[in-house]
Amino acid sequence: MKVAIVYDRLNKWGGAERVLLAFHELFPGAVWYTSVWDPRVATFSANWDVHTSWLNKIPFLRHLHEWMPYLMPYIFESFDLASYDLIISISSESAKGVITKPGTIHLNYCLTPTRYLYSHTGVYLKQNPIYRLVANVLRKWDQVAATRPDEMIAISTQVKNRIQKYYNRDSEVIFPPIDIKIFSPSPQGLTLRGDYYLVVSRLVPYKNIDQIVKAFNKLPDKKLVIIGVGSESAKLRKLAGPNITFLGQVEESALVGYYARAKAFIQANIEDFGLAMVEAQAVGIPVIAKRGGGANDIVLDGATGLLYDGKGAGALILAITQFETQTFAKAACRANAQRFDTHIWQRKIMERVTNLCQNKI
Repeated sequence: MKVAIVYDRLNKWGGAERVLLAFHELFPGAVWYTSVWDPRVATFSANWDVHTSWLNKIPFLRHLHEWMPYLMPYIFESFDLASYDLIISISSESAKGVITKPGTIHLNYCLTPTRYLYSHTGVYLKQNPIYRLVANVLRKWDQVAATRPDEMIAISTQVKNRIQKYYNRDSEVIFPPIDIKIFSPSPQGLTLRGDYYLVVSRLVPYKNIDQIVKAFNKLPDKKLVIIGVGSESAKLRKLAGPNITFLGQVEESALVGYYARAKAFIQANIEDFGLAMVEAQAVGIPVIAKRGGGANDIVLDGATGLLYDGKGAGALILAITQFETQTFAKAACRANAQRFDTHIWQRKIMERVTNLCQNKI
C-alpha cells in the first residue's frame, strides 16, 4: 500500500509535531506533502521524503505563511496524489482539502477546524488584517474541503464538538500519543522535588503565558520556570519579575528532568488537546490547568491535578493557593498518563485504516 501523509506546514516544533513523529513511526515509508518545509527548524523531518509546493522555493516565505492564507487552497489542491492508496491528512487548516482519485482512502486526523475561520476568529483578525479580507471566501472553501476525507478523527472531545458544530460531521476521538518510556523519570527524579512551577509552551499570544507571568509577579515568594520560545519571548521577559526564569528551548533529555523536579505544571489557556500536560503527568507531577478543552480529557480533577475557572492572573493565583493545600500522588499521575501511550494510539489508528480499507472494497 502506497501511503502519503499531508500536513499544513513543516516549519516549527511543538506538540503537533510530536504527532507527526508518531505517524512517521507508524508509516516509515510514507511520502510527505506540505506547503512549506524548513528542515533547519523542523530537524526531526530532515531525512523524510518531503514534497513541497512552489512556495517553498522562496526561502523567506517559509515562515510567512500566515500572510498568505488565500494561497493554501490552491497549494493543497495542486498536489498530485493519484498514485497513492492511502492519504492521511493531519490538519488544523488546509491539508484536509487535497483532492484524491475515486477508490483512494483519505483519513483526516483533525487537530482542530481552522482556528482563524471559526473558534479563534477575533484573535486572528487583531493579529493580521488579511484574514478580514479573505475569511468569508476561505470559509466557503473550507466547508467543501471538510467533506473530502472519508473519515475524520478528532484529537480531543473539544475538537470532536467543533467538527460537529462547524462541519456537521461526526468523528471518533483518538487522543494524540506520547512515548511513556521517554517521559519516564529516573528514581531520583521521582524522589526529588524542586521549588518551582513549570510552563512548557510556545510563547505566542493565545497561550496566555502573560497571565501566568502576571500571577507570579504577584507571588514573589514562588518560583516559575518557563521553557519555550516564540513571538512573545521578548515581551514576556520584560514583563517578568526576578522569581521567573526563562530557559528557551531545551533538549528533550533535559526537559524530562525539569518536569520531574517541578512542583506542578501550569496551563493557562484552553488547549485543543495539550500534549505537555500529558508529559507532565507521565513524569509524575500534577497539572494546574484552566478548565476546558483538552485539560478536561487529560487531568483527573482533584486526583492528578486541579482544574480552575475564571479569567486572568487572579483566577490562577487562587488556583495555586488552593493547590498548595492539597496533595497529589505521583503514582496516580503516572497511571493516568498510561491512557495516552503510543502503542494505544497506533492500535486505534490502524483499526480505523483497516476498517476504511474494508469498506472501500
